[in-house]
Amino acid sequence: MRTFKLIIFLIFSFFVVGNSSAQNNIPELNKEIVKYVKSVKGKKVDRGECWDLANQALIRVNADWDKAYIYGNIVDPETDQIFPGDLIQFENVKVKYTEGNATYTEFMTHHTAIVYKVISKGIFEIAHQNTGSSGKKVVVGKLNLNHVVKGDIFFYRPTKKLGNN
Repeated sequence: MRTFKLIIFLIFSFFVVGNSSAQNNIPELNKEIVKYVKSVKGKKVDRGECWDLANQALIRVNADWDKAYIYGNIVDPETDQIFPGDLIQFENVKVKYTEGNATYTEFMTHHTAIVYKVISKGIFEIAHQNTGSSGKKVVVGKLNLNHVVKGDIFFYRPTKKLGNN
C-alpha cells in the first residue's frame, strides 16, 4: 500500500510540475490577452461581433497585426505548442461530435476566437462571442480539433512585431 501511495504521489508531482512549467512558458502578450478575456467574460465587447473580442484584446496589449484577420505570427497546432492567449480564425469549418446519445454539428463559416485554456494537445477551451448559444456576450466553450471534419483553422501568436511566417 505504501508503494502505491508513493507512485501516486510521484505521478501527481510530475503532473503538477510539468503543468506549472508549461504555464510559466506562456508568452507575456498571451498572459495579458487571457487577463483581458477574464475581465470581459459574460459581457458584450463592442458590437458583440466575434472579431471585436480579438480586436480589443490586441489593441489593449499593443500587439502588431494586420487589422484584418492575421492576428500575429502563425503557429501550427501539429508542430508548435499552443498557449492560452493565442488567437484562432475559422474559415468554413464544420465540427461534428457526439455527447451521450446526441450528435451535434456546428458550422463556423468565418469566426474568430481566443484560446482560453489548453486542455491537452488539440483540445482547448476557447473564448468567443456572437455564437448561437451566447448571443453577443463572451463565453468559453470547448474545441477539439479531432472533431473538425471540414474547413481551415488558423492559429496566431500575438506579437509586438509581425514577422513573415
